[in-house]
Amino acid sequence: MTGPVLALAIVFAVGCVGLAIVLNVFRLLRGPTGGDRILALDTMTINIIALIVLFGLMESTAAYFEAALLLAMVGFLGTVAYCKFLLRGDIIE
Repeated sequence: MTGPVLALAIVFAVGCVGLAIVLNVFRLLRGPTGGDRILALDTMTINIIALIVLFGLMESTAAYFEAALLLAMVGFLGTVAYCKFLLRGDIIE
């Protein structure tokens, strides 16, 4: 159970992370280069991980933290694959 001040701080943090996700979507759609789009997608993944962790704090359960860890691993592999594709034009050698 969270106190009222912690609950208010979590709601404020969810709002800030939500705004960051909206700005990331803007950069993803409008980025002038492929590198900008990859960076926006990686940053959006990090923000979604933060959102999942905040929901885990709000619900007081550990299942959300495991989901955030899995998304972090998949997001890292996706970023590496996108960068490799951007540099070489091929993912599998």
